[in-house]
Amino acid sequence: MTENTVSSQSQPAPAPRRGVPLWALIVIVLVAAGITFAITAIIMNISDRKAEGTTASYREVVALTATTYDPAVWGQNFPMQYDGWKATADFTATNHNQALVEHTPSETDPRTQTTASKLEEDPRLVTMWKGYAFAVDYRHLRGHAYMQEDQKYTLRVQPPRQQPGACLNCHVSTPEVYAKLGNGDQMAGFDAMNKLPYAEAAALATGPVGCIDCHDPETMELRITRPALINGLKALKASQGIADYDVNRDASTQEMRSYVCAQCHVEYYFAGDGKTLTFPWAKGTDIDDVWEYYGEIGFTDFTNELSGAKVVKAQHPEFESWSAGVHAANGVTCADCHMNYERVGSQKVSNHDVTTPMADINGTCGTCHTASEQVLKDEVTTIQNRFTVTRDRALDALTQLITAIQTAQTDGTPAAQIEAAQKYQNMASFYVDYGYSENSYGFHAPDYFQRLFTESLDASRKGQLVLLGVPEDQLAVSDVAQNHLDQAKESGLK
Repeated sequence: MTENTVSSQSQPAPAPRRGVPLWALIVIVLVAAGITFAITAIIMNISDRKAEGTTASYREVVALTATTYDPAVWGQNFPMQYDGWKATADFTATNHNQALVEHTPSETDPRTQTTASKLEEDPRLVTMWKGYAFAVDYRHLRGHAYMQEDQKYTLRVQPPRQQPGACLNCHVSTPEVYAKLGNGDQMAGFDAMNKLPYAEAAALATGPVGCIDCHDPETMELRITRPALINGLKALKASQGIADYDVNRDASTQEMRSYVCAQCHVEYYFAGDGKTLTFPWAKGTDIDDVWEYYGEIGFTDFTNELSGAKVVKAQHPEFESWSAGVHAANGVTCADCHMNYERVGSQKVSNHDVTTPMADINGTCGTCHTASEQVLKDEVTTIQNRFTVTRDRALDALTQLITAIQTAQTDGTPAAQIEAAQKYQNMASFYVDYGYSENSYGFHAPDYFQRLFTESLDASRKGQLVLLGVPEDQLAVSDVAQNHLDQAKESGLK
């Protein structure tokens, strides 16, 4: 046997060759097909989104004009926004407005449901407003869809109470009414509506606030349609050294996202025999500026039947209180929180439901704040709880002052002391009412409202003290306190 032969016989036999198992081939094919499908779907989705981005943000089905008053017609071009507007008819519960209540229909009020009565929840309001229409009927709010209906049937406008047409400015779609009364002249229509009896003016209105109240029908740009705000901003800007301000010409788009809301959500009064709706902003929008303005023109709304004091009634100053808060200082508008943007495909659509930001915390607060939804919700609740506690202290003090004045009028207290107490009542009432009638429960400007309620509480206690015979000069603020107040005013931040 040769050496080579021996060597070959000692080598191990080669391993048999094995191919890829059939099941593995099937898996590979399926995975490849899945990946291919996914990539194709992504490419198609991107293509669709690009196509959406290159098309107009709406499809013009109908032509809109200055006389297109019906929101349903606008809705043919803007169906998503119209659906949001219609959703204002859906009740959204909040911590302070938890449910609708059943209502028995009558000839003068056919409603089957209303919001709960604040007067029943808090009888102190009747004491504060005794002698004024708000002491008869005052309820929680609900959506814009009901703004006309709930005003039309409130006892505040029913006989024997006589209200002017000026009340409609914040409760109906006004461009149509102005056009009818002014023959196309907005200002003439505004003046005519203000001085009409309420029922006569209300008969001309066909619905609540609609698209045409805030949007130019040709460009869709935001615009101001109510002369009261046009005049009010002009006066406000003049007080700041800006002459001839025209909001529709001079305001930025971002400013307009709050100004359109300020057409209604403001403090106001009816000026002169023409009952001209007027915003008291000639000195500024801070409550101290407004109070000074009312004092200079000698304006009051009613005489309290319990105490005899002449009193200014606050309305719903959401715009002014927002202006005093941190959100306004950082450029956050009313629409950012109450009409937050929603993503529909590649489009960004403003939610026209106009509801509480708490209905979509992630979509509103979460746009800027990184805290959890629960943390954000708890922060809002804490702010509103503190607001309510301080407000109640101030309202208790006012109620006690009114009772004290009633007692003083029967126990021989000198007239001068009673008159001084009545003046304190007016201030105390306006400052606490300003907070009660503002609908954010303190959230718009928490620190601001604490100042307001402190001022109200102080005025009530001073009123009680003058009735006890304490001279008013002894109730003046101390030199130290006055110095701090002056410093705050000089800083422009009080």
